[in-house]
Amino acid sequence: MLEMIRHWDDQSDQRAIFLNCYSMMTRNMQAAIERREFNDPGWVDRLLRRFADYYFIALDAYEHDPPSAPPIWQLTHRVTQTSDTMALQKLLLGVNAHINYDLVLTLVEILEPEWAQLSEGQRAERYSDHCYVNDVIARTIDAVQDTVLEPAMPAMDIFDKLLGPLDEMMLSRLITHWRDRVWNYALLVLETKESEERLQVIRHVEEDAFRQASAIIGKDWSVALGELI
Repeated sequence: MLEMIRHWDDQSDQRAIFLNCYSMMTRNMQAAIERREFNDPGWVDRLLRRFADYYFIALDAYEHDPPSAPPIWQLTHRVTQTSDTMALQKLLLGVNAHINYDLVLTLVEILEPEWAQLSEGQRAERYSDHCYVNDVIARTIDAVQDTVLEPAMPAMDIFDKLLGPLDEMMLSRLITHWRDRVWNYALLVLETKESEERLQVIRHVEEDAFRQASAIIGKDWSVALGELI
């Protein structure tokens, strides 16, 4: 991540905004795992690493053969590189693609081999660990705003001082809302056994991610995102 951030910073490639945020989140997740803040740190570590794989596999596809990348990532990379959207919008586009699309597939891949054998209590622990990630994200958001967004959006500093913790709470609430829905989507995929029906669910997941992206890109994007929470 750090190598790619340096490369993109040198190229003034705005995709560094999301990846910088992602690297900060990942470091804080690794620290939480090492402190054993989760019910099953080993499971969370596997999920964290596989989640990152999805990002870099999609990135590699886009860099070498753009049409082969997942469509939501094609849109995200293209808009982030070429549009005059604000830094916050560029960040949210990456968060949207990675959470509302990649995380569904990651959860399904990690949970599927074990799900049928897990007791209700063990399933509840998996969900608890998934939810605890929201706490790690929440305590990272302020640092992301200070070190990633404010240098790219000087007005963000004024906004931060005026609203205090309210703006961080709004962003945290949006991501928590997305992650709750992602868990439900992952369970729906796991419960869908017919391959064609499962593909339909995944297509719906992708369509939903595109709806979020359209809201982020749109002219009245802040109002639209408020309605999505």
